[in-house]
Amino acid sequence: MGIFSRMGDIINSNLNAMIDKAENPEKIARLIIQEMEDTLVEVRTDAARNIAERKELSRKADAYSERANEWGSKAELALNKGREDLARGALQAKKQAEQMNDVVLKEMDILDEAVSKADGDLTKLQSKLDEAKAKHKSLLMRGNVAQSQIKMRKQMTNHKVDDALARYERMERKVDELEAHVEAFDLGSGESLESQFAALESDEAIEAELAALKASMNKTVKKKAANK
Repeated sequence: MGIFSRMGDIINSNLNAMIDKAENPEKIARLIIQEMEDTLVEVRTDAARNIAERKELSRKADAYSERANEWGSKAELALNKGREDLARGALQAKKQAEQMNDVVLKEMDILDEAVSKADGDLTKLQSKLDEAKAKHKSLLMRGNVAQSQIKMRKQMTNHKVDDALARYERMERKVDELEAHVEAFDLGSGESLESQFAALESDEAIEAELAALKASMNKTVKKKAANK
């Protein structure tokens, strides 16, 4: 079973449980991301273990290859010394070392394939995880916007805003009434309150100008009298 099918079974199982409990979409999205992250860690751990095991097998393969070469050299030495029995035994030992080397090489091939597959799976899973995180972020933003809109709708439908506007309109009417009382003082007097104050200010200006004119004329008379 591949990691994606295994992860899919886990997620689907948990999703079904959450849906049965009527969990919200944001929690479901976090579950999917958590399962993907856990799977990513698991695959990397398995890949690291396979890489370490392959290195160990590589050392074994080198050791068997070296041992086969050594038995080959011993077989040649035995023949040179006229000991075919020893040469035959050395060749048998060489063959066993070569067979063990072949077994280790096949195991290495299996591990190479597993590491290569893990590399491809990790790339795909990381891409899927990045996509899921981006969608989760978008989902959170949409959820926040929706909650804000719901809050606004509630504010608009619970009549608090209408009540506040109604109170403001009542205050406005009170101010209008006060201003009407002020204007009522001017009714029937022929002149408005404002025009009467303007007249008083105008009278004060004329009196001041008259006093200045008198002072100037008196100054002129005194000057003429002094010249006589």
